[in-house]
Amino acid sequence: MKSFFTLIAAILISFIPGAIGVLFTPVTGHTNDWYNTLAHSGLTPPPIVFSIAWTILYTLLGVALFYVWRSKKANSRRKYQSVTAGEWLFFAQMVLNALWSYVFFGLHMMTLGLFVLFALIVTSVYMMREFRNISKAAYYLVWPYIAWLVFAFYLNGVMICMN
Repeated sequence: MKSFFTLIAAILISFIPGAIGVLFTPVTGHTNDWYNTLAHSGLTPPPIVFSIAWTILYTLLGVALFYVWRSKKANSRRKYQSVTAGEWLFFAQMVLNALWSYVFFGLHMMTLGLFVLFALIVTSVYMMREFRNISKAAYYLVWPYIAWLVFAFYLNGVMICMN
């Protein structure tokens, strides 16, 4: 039963950037006049796709964090290390994830948003590599997140070029 609550906690933690981002991000049923007036890539999905994708991705990240926590407890050589590099990177990517929403949608600074997104991708790749040393499952669960971040980088870059 304790593992179940740990899993739920890890998933809830992974949704923190999304909860912060919702304050700035246009979602289905709401409007963001600035964002709607921008020219978008032909590959920009409808708003509902973003909501579904982020829900899935945050859940996968939460499960990955759970596997890291579970594996870390089971691995006796880490018993004196309270927080692993992978966990630090997990929380760093959370901060960058929330920061991107604020910079892009809150401040309307697309170019700075692109730099934040680049830092987010780099941090997430390092996080994934650290997870590989702790849990193969966690490592693989991060791949879709990084793929989506690269897609977001493309969309952000195209918006800069088109506007």
